[in-house]
Amino acid sequence: MSASKRARREIEAFLEMASAERGAAANTLAAYERDLSDYAAFLAARGRSPSDAGPDDVRAHLADLADRGFKASSAARKLSAVRQLHKFLYADGFRADDPTASLEGPRRGRPLPKTLRVEELEALIAAAGDPGPEPSPRAKLRAARLVCLLELAYGAGLRVSELVGLPRAAARPAASVVAIKGKGGRERLAPLTPVAKQAMTAYLAALGEAGKGAEGPWLFPAGGESGHVTRQVFARDLKEAAARAGLSADRISPHVLRHAFASHLVQNGADLRAVQQMLGHADIATTQIYTHVLDERARAMVRDLHPLADAE
Repeated sequence: MSASKRARREIEAFLEMASAERGAAANTLAAYERDLSDYAAFLAARGRSPSDAGPDDVRAHLADLADRGFKASSAARKLSAVRQLHKFLYADGFRADDPTASLEGPRRGRPLPKTLRVEELEALIAAAGDPGPEPSPRAKLRAARLVCLLELAYGAGLRVSELVGLPRAAARPAASVVAIKGKGGRERLAPLTPVAKQAMTAYLAALGEAGKGAEGPWLFPAGGESGHVTRQVFARDLKEAAARAGLSADRISPHVLRHAFASHLVQNGADLRAVQQMLGHADIATTQIYTHVLDERARAMVRDLHPLADAE
């Protein structure tokens, strides 16, 4: 049997398994078939099929993908399909080993987080706090709530789920921190800036003016199923404020405020470990993405301070 026919049989067996045992969707199966057919064609040109390919063959396939101009993300997706095929062939006895077990995939550069400049945040907060020319208590409440959400998101670096689900107890007048239960049930204390506390005070006053009182367990109560304002409502109000501030809506989201919190702290000299704790990251490797601002600061220092920076 030729290498190409053996490969076809092996790929079909894998696709049948993925459909029957994993319930893979039609689009997923089609993507697997495209990626694995490409792999099989490459192997056939070398006189091999997946059942007798070695680690060097898989590496050569990855090199071929790079030569053909595939991005690292596309090559990584194709390698994932190849890995799954070889795991299946090993588990089902088509071959005695898995040639992909010790291979590393293409390194994908992690995208830098979106953030905002301080002046952009100031414009956004000003627009959020404007209730209009003749505001009703409801409009005042909505504006005060959005400013409070903004100040807490940017001032404490909260995740949006942590933010909208804050308890009413977070607004205690004497509180300087708020207890947060984050991902994986990990607890941390998030500091409250004086500006955030002022925003909470103004928001609670607007809540009282609107007749909402102080009842209920949530800092940001709402009439929906959860009992508090949702992340979707916060994101919508945020984009409306961005439009009023003259900012592009696609640059603004609740998570961008958390990125701005971390980026500005690191840029101003905060210790990375301290930022990790405030963000609630389990691994400092997650926080290290914010070191991009240190690279920018270093370039700016060389440009502005080095005596030969302007030399031709």
